[in-house]
Amino acid sequence: MELYFLGTNAGLPTTQRNVTSVALRMLEERRCSWLFDCGEATQHQILHSPLKLGKLEKIFITHMHGDHVFGLPGLLSSRASHEGSPPLTVYGPQGLRDFLEATLRATQSRIDFGLEIVEHSGGLVFEDEQIKVEAEALEHRIESYGYRVTEKDRPGSLNMELLQEWGVRPGPEYGKLKNGEPITVNGRTIEPEQVLGPPKRGRIVTILGDTRPTAGIHPLALGADVLVHEATFTDEFADLAYKYYHSTAVQAAEAAQKAGVGELILTHFSSRYKDLEQLQPLLAEAQAVFPRTQLAIEHQSYPITAVKGVE
Repeated sequence: MELYFLGTNAGLPTTQRNVTSVALRMLEERRCSWLFDCGEATQHQILHSPLKLGKLEKIFITHMHGDHVFGLPGLLSSRASHEGSPPLTVYGPQGLRDFLEATLRATQSRIDFGLEIVEHSGGLVFEDEQIKVEAEALEHRIESYGYRVTEKDRPGSLNMELLQEWGVRPGPEYGKLKNGEPITVNGRTIEPEQVLGPPKRGRIVTILGDTRPTAGIHPLALGADVLVHEATFTDEFADLAYKYYHSTAVQAAEAAQKAGVGELILTHFSSRYKDLEQLQPLLAEAQAVFPRTQLAIEHQSYPITAVKGVE
């Protein structure tokens, strides 16, 4: 599981950075990728990345501002041109369905891969046997959400030495034990708890939309292994950030510290910061509060490692 940033700029693209989009790659876990926001030219960014449209399973939209959604109709249209593309679900706030249906209808775009549009107002957005996704309202000029992606605990490792001692060879029996089913070998019934180690804690990733500091951030970020938080301005522009419903790097770091996250990744940078060098003050300000902070850099992967967070 890893994050891959396709766009890290706020509001407008620049020659150095595109507008907002980040992928959660889960190729080993479920052979797919999820996308969070889809600003203009996201599909162009994908062309220069290891991502594949055919592996895209879900898209989560944080809010309906153009720098987070204008790339969506084009991406869906291009995906439809790939024969045999599997179904895809797009989640987001009220207005998402009208936006997509109107743009796809006006451009006579044919989407034949099974497109489902799910509008939500927070709470549990998606759940299956592997993962659940929850959303919480943030504080922005329009309805905006953050998403908490929780990987469910996985079975512990098998005690290979004990299994070999009991005459259990690698094969289907291993899978049954991993799934919590007892097996019988050479007249011996083996219960899963006899040969399985402690469960492996699932990883938690929190990705926020645009927001001022607000109480809704804490339950989303609590104990997360990685928090992706906007940092539109340095602290000297805190008044401007508040006026336009955004956050500073310091405010992002304070949220990470309070929630006890494993790592903070800053994104959604104002175009006043032209290049990586000019982003260094944001990083320095955040690290002074929360040392485990990184800048989101486009076309760079960020592996997600489970760490012990706040219980």
